[in-house]
Amino acid sequence: MDEAGAGSTTARGDLVAVVLAAGAGRRLRPLSDVLPKALCPVDNVALVDVALGRARSVTGDVAVNIHHGRTQMEQHLSGRAHLSVEEPEALGTAGALGLLRGWIDGRPVLVLNSDGWHRHPLAAFVQGWDGERVRLLTVDDPEQGDFGPLRYAGAALMPWSAVAGLEPRPSGLYEVSWKALSAAGRLDLTTSTQPFFDCGTPGEYLAANLAASGGSSVIGPGATVRGEVVRSVVWPGGTVGAGERLVDSIRVGADLTLTPGRP
Repeated sequence: MDEAGAGSTTARGDLVAVVLAAGAGRRLRPLSDVLPKALCPVDNVALVDVALGRARSVTGDVAVNIHHGRTQMEQHLSGRAHLSVEEPEALGTAGALGLLRGWIDGRPVLVLNSDGWHRHPLAAFVQGWDGERVRLLTVDDPEQGDFGPLRYAGAALMPWSAVAGLEPRPSGLYEVSWKALSAAGRLDLTTSTQPFFDCGTPGEYLAANLAASGGSSVIGPGATVRGEVVRSVVWPGGTVGAGERLVDSIRVGADLTLTPGRP
């Protein structure tokens, strides 16, 4: 290995990724009553598949944690990633890594929220990481900031030292790790100028679809559209009847319509 690559996580090749996909999606209801949140499509691609594709841009070793919608998730992901099944309860972001400690096995880990949609290139996020501090991807958002004016954008790099002590019990990474590191000035915050949407809410889910499609409506495979659809999402197999005008909305099936308002 040459000197330029000696300190690079990508050059070491030991980075693994964990896609967090076990959540109930309560904020996304009623959409998450139809599909597990991680299977809800953005531009006709399931959120978990978007996250898997992004993870595999930097590592071939990927795990996904699952709990809610377990059967559907297992069927969807069969043979495509290491599955970490959380039973009898979901373990949260920290507990998920605690359960996966044996699989992570001393390696640094990229943690991705399956519902965090963004365009920031993860290769750039990983490049130059010192492998010692926790690095978080953030965006400027004073109204919803997690770290002053910066909002967490669903991607984190964690050294093994920050994972080794995590336990497989319900707990969150912010509470057990990042809050104290932030107070001590020991977080490495990377700020992206790319759009970010938390698809855990209907408004941002709709906005993510429109961002992914370039602003045009997203019509799923097998959907029947006889009416007018404007800046909206029609799920696969959905129906928009003649004379209907769907604006800034999400249609599932024939009669489930959500008009959340865009963020």
